[in-house]
Amino acid sequence: MSNLQHKKEAPSIIKCKIITVSDTRTAVTDKSGQLMKNLLEDYNYIAADYGIVKDEKTAIHDAVLDGLRSNDIDIILTNGGTGIAKRDVTIEVVKDFIEKEISGFGELFRMLSYTEDIGSAAILSRAIAGVTYTYNKAIFSVPGSSGAVKLAMEKLIIPELGHVMREIKKDL
Repeated sequence: MSNLQHKKEAPSIIKCKIITVSDTRTAVTDKSGQLMKNLLEDYNYIAADYGIVKDEKTAIHDAVLDGLRSNDIDIILTNGGTGIAKRDVTIEVVKDFIEKEISGFGELFRMLSYTEDIGSAAILSRAIAGVTYTYNKAIFSVPGSSGAVKLAMEKLIIPELGHVMREIKKDL
């Protein structure tokens, strides 16, 4: 079956939880979280939940786990806390939930970041996506800049959300 056929069979309703990881942002100043929400809605997906958590392992873990346990959420989207500073721990937390990594996501994100946006600084960009079959959901984590969110959402995440959900749900 072709990629196009898979996309035709994708669910039309997908509910996402957006988690912004930041020690400084508020609901008013969180441009990246709002951008995720707006882009999802522009493509007729649902931003069913949104929150900001501190860049701390426990806070990130609990926010992701709440989304995974919720029957009202299909996909978890995180932004922020993905850098290489000691305090940036989003990737490490998310990795603990992922049972099957979508390795092409991080690879393509860095390639696009390099060619379209930030050049060699792309080597510092950490992004990850994967599936947890324990909860039959996917998680995507991207850097917190609005440029990174726009790039990831428009070029990678939104075009494949339905396809990802089709693949997760097809054997249920």
